Amino acid sequence: MLGSVGDLVEDVVVRLHERVNEASDTRATVIRRRGGSAANVVAAACRAGGRARFIGRVGDDPTGHVLTDALVAQGAEVVVQRAGRTGTIVVLVDVVGERTMLSDRGACTDLAHPQPEWLDGLHTLHIPYYSLVGEPLATTASTLAGWAVDRGIRVSIDASSSAVLEQVGAERALAHIASLRPSVVLANELEAATLGADLHPDHLGGALVIVKHGGDPAVVLQPGQAPVSVPARDVHDVHDTTGAGDAFAAGLLLALADGADAITATERAHDVAASAVRHASAGQPD
Repeated sequence: MLGSVGDLVEDVVVRLHERVNEASDTRATVIRRRGGSAANVVAAACRAGGRARFIGRVGDDPTGHVLTDALVAQGAEVVVQRAGRTGTIVVLVDVVGERTMLSDRGACTDLAHPQPEWLDGLHTLHIPYYSLVGEPLATTASTLAGWAVDRGIRVSIDASSSAVLEQVGAERALAHIASLRPSVVLANELEAATLGADLHPDHLGGALVIVKHGGDPAVVLQPGQAPVSVPARDVHDVHDTTGAGDAFAAGLLLALADGADAITATERAHDVAASAVRHASAGQPD
């Protein structure tokens, strides 16, 4: 089973139909949906036929119950603490498709008191870098990573956000990632550029490193081997790329757990991501 620890929030997506009319009305479409990188990975894994567990904290409120119920309906296990207020991310999509996110993580960062049984039955623990920022969640995620490695459970870390990495500092972020002894590290091209040349197996304890480039080939870096580019799938009917990177992670990690080599697993990751972007949202059920 694939486990992921971190955020489960409500996304409020505001798609503008015109430029903002300051101090007046602006036509828009507003959609509410489940969000959060960790939750998206779990949902994508279930859609791809895998078993997955979400580990996190939501508010003890109607929104939190709706979000966890939706994950369960997709076939996921949920290990959640309930207290406080469920987080909300406002995703503002302007008329040219540029996205701006206004983040209120709410209860997500309050996940505390980790329990070893949260890891029972897992083959992989996936940790978005978002889960390594904000306390006590960051300490909880780091503790779970340590327990996972000691129990022979693969640890995967996604760099998540170039803005967050810049705030933390590339050197500090990479040192923290390396300290968790991951087997897999994922980044997109912006995150890779932020982290620099040290985003490499030689500096991450021999971890498999994969740099995603959206619709362009992903670059696979393995210890002692030359980089390999793995082409993405050609998708003509893209509806929404939200959560595509999380779907990629789910496909990759499920394939690795099934015994696939890094290149084959990356091809499978592209398949899962391609399927996701054809949906109304990559984070939503079929």
